[in-house]
Parts: sequence; structure tokens; C-alpha cells
Amino acid sequence: MCNTSNEQTAESFFGKVISTYTRAQAIEDGVLIDPGSMAREADFKWPVALTADAWADCVAWTDDDSTRQIHQDQPGRLWDVLYMASHAIRTSKDSGDRLLFQLYRVPRDGHSTEAVLVTLRLIVGPGDAGEPVITILLPAED
Repeated sequence: MCNTSNEQTAESFFGKVISTYTRAQAIEDGVLIDPGSMAREADFKWPVALTADAWADCVAWTDDDSTRQIHQDQPGRLWDVLYMASHAIRTSKDSGDRLLFQLYRVPRDGHSTEAVLVTLRLIVGPGDAGEPVITILLPAED
């Protein structure tokens, strides 16, 4: 295919890139959190990351939280998020790049002992090299 004068490059249309922020940098900075090998155990074929806010709301849990509230552990809470996300993908009838899913989790508020239903969002998008990656986030996050 030849390049004609009617075709424009992204740079000629938008201008030079001012700055970039890669997924790898976001993971390094803690903006995104890589769940490690547990994502593969939950049957994910593509890399997965959770936003720091989704992690804080649905995964983070310490021994002090177990003492104050109810006994749980962080790996178990992470498994719940990953399993429900994987289940939502497998059972969804939609073919889009975004999906809402729900799970029960005990709020990390210092006093709750009962799980409540929360909604999370899953987005499939391009990674740093254009490969498919999955991000799990709170519904209000972009």
C-alpha cells in the first residue's frame, strides 16, 4: 500500500507525543497492582492488574483487620476478586471490551463483619506493546 498525500500519520495529525505513562510504570508506581501467579490460577490467559483503589476496597486485609473485624486473609480476598472476574468473563454473553461483575466482600472499615455486594469493572485493552491486558477497577474509575 502506498502512502499518498491524503494519508496522515498520527504524529502529523496530533503532533509530537508530550509524555507517556506505561502500564509497567503504573505497576512500578503502585497505581496498578499485579496479582501475580494467582491470576493464572484463576484461568486468566492475559496479564491482569487491579487499580490501587480496587485493591484497597476489595483485597487489602491485615492481621489487625482480622482482629478488629472478622478473620480473613488477603490472598483469599484476592482469589475472590479474580475468580469472580474470570467467572464473569466465561459466562458473559457480551463480546465487548468492558464488563461489570459483582462479588461479596467484607468492607475494611474497622467494624463490619458481614459481607456486602460490590460491583467492579473489568476492561480489556492494549498493553505497552499492544498485547491484550485486563484491568480490574472500581466502576467510577477511568
